Amino acid sequence: MTTSPLDRAAAPALDISGLRVSYRTLTALDDVDLALGWNRVCGLIGTNGSGKSTLFKSIMGLVKPQAGTIRVAGLPAAKARRQSLIAYVPQSEEVDWTFPLSVRDVVMMGRYGSQNWLRSPRRTDHAAVAEALDMVGMAAFADRQIGQLSGGQRKRVFVARGIAQNASVLLLDEPFTGVDKTSEAMIIDLLRDLAAAGRSILVSTHDLSSLPALCDEAALINQRIMLHGTPREVLRPENLALAFGANPLAPRGTVPATLAG
Repeated sequence: MTTSPLDRAAAPALDISGLRVSYRTLTALDDVDLALGWNRVCGLIGTNGSGKSTLFKSIMGLVKPQAGTIRVAGLPAAKARRQSLIAYVPQSEEVDWTFPLSVRDVVMMGRYGSQNWLRSPRRTDHAAVAEALDMVGMAAFADRQIGQLSGGQRKRVFVARGIAQNASVLLLDEPFTGVDKTSEAMIIDLLRDLAAAGRSILVSTHDLSSLPALCDEAALINQRIMLHGTPREVLRPENLALAFGANPLAPRGTVPATLAG
């Protein structure tokens, strides 16, 4: 398995400070602080509309924050993206599964940052794609159109894209939605292996039962980070109430789920 050459001791994998994002007059994120170390899997949990997807999109530059900073491996997020240090696995509904791309084509997209402007794959690109597909157990499906796969297989292909990219930080937005338990277990094992090999992973999920097996730590979000600790600590009922129950510090219902995600 290839790993990033970054000096892991130099800076946190992900460091977010004072992040604020608004959609017109609606607040999606308010004063978000979150730091993630290397070789870690962090679960991000909260209700629909709590800001999970907005946080991912802010890191990826898909929405523009009104305040705050985002650094990846000590670099401003924009520079980290240009260096292909971040990989993003979006929610299934954000992908056009009818587009005529093969599994191999999708994974090869992870190599674009290291290719010339003609996007001409080299031998090293083909080797990286083959290795990534093998790691996620999808080598036999390389020529299959992406929309012909099951939900779990599609998620594994997008993880393979991040592996081929050799990204240091992986963001996964609800990877277990529409995925059967067998595929879920395979994805959990895969993410644990990637973290053990040096990558850091932030994953949003509604599947609270998977947190202990998947995550080293977890963060509760409700427009801001309400609690960041071990899965055991975060899963205590009184702590879950911070994100899923009444919370006077971060009023609920301020952002429609269709906007904040």
